[in-house]
Amino acid sequence: MNLAQIDPVALSIGSLQLRWYGLMYLAGFGLGWLLGRWRASRPGSGWTAPDVDDLLTCVMIGIILGGRLGYVLFYDLPVYINDPMEIMRIWNGGMSFHGGLLGVLGAFWYFARSRGRTFLEVSDFIAPLIPQGLFFGRLGNFINGELWGKVSDVPWAIVFPGAGPLPRHPSQLYEAVLEGLVLFIMVWVFSLKPRKLGAVSGLFALGYAVFRFAVEFVRMPDVQLGYLAFGWLTMGQLLCVPLMLAGGWLLWRKAPVLAPHLPQAEQKDAHRNKQSKGRKK
Repeated sequence: MNLAQIDPVALSIGSLQLRWYGLMYLAGFGLGWLLGRWRASRPGSGWTAPDVDDLLTCVMIGIILGGRLGYVLFYDLPVYINDPMEIMRIWNGGMSFHGGLLGVLGAFWYFARSRGRTFLEVSDFIAPLIPQGLFFGRLGNFINGELWGKVSDVPWAIVFPGAGPLPRHPSQLYEAVLEGLVLFIMVWVFSLKPRKLGAVSGLFALGYAVFRFAVEFVRMPDVQLGYLAFGWLTMGQLLCVPLMLAGGWLLWRKAPVLAPHLPQAEQKDAHRNKQSKGRKK
């Protein structure tokens, strides 16, 4: 299958250009905002619509700054040293999930500190909203014709413009399905039942890391980095290892089970009272 060159500019209004890559990010944030408001509207959620607005604003800033700086530092530092202004040209592509994750973690910390919440309380609330953003982000990669897969003879292989004459795995679509749709269903359904603090965040981290690690086997490594070790280990896989460890720890550590839609402080008080009554007996 030959993929026609898709114009990265979706709409031009005078000198203003709306690019598909940016529109995908807007779609991800927009859907995340709607889902976040729905979660906040549930009885006893402990969250308000303004809370969601403020949190997503912090997250948006964290994703853009962290994702861009992460790509610069992890994947293509020499290019940006030679042309520092290229860092500002986000519309040309070049965002790192792992860098974006660090930016988001910083946003969580700031929001939690400013609102008197715990870090894991914030991350558990927003974790189910992230996969759909990854879905749109990977569609943006596909439209941009970047991050393609290895040469393959599978029936759905695609000849990408600028990637040579041979068909390749559409690895961007694999990631859109696994890291986006499948992970969204997993984390969303998991979050609807009472879970211990951090478990929802742990499932997201572990699920993403496993899916990303697997897809890296059919995705071309970054040209400037190649394989880091063993003839197959990529930077993406290396950065997934700490995510797997953190996600597994959050899922299997011992912690009280908390109702998903009650303020955390009330749940902890109830848990302590229950333990106290048990000791008195």
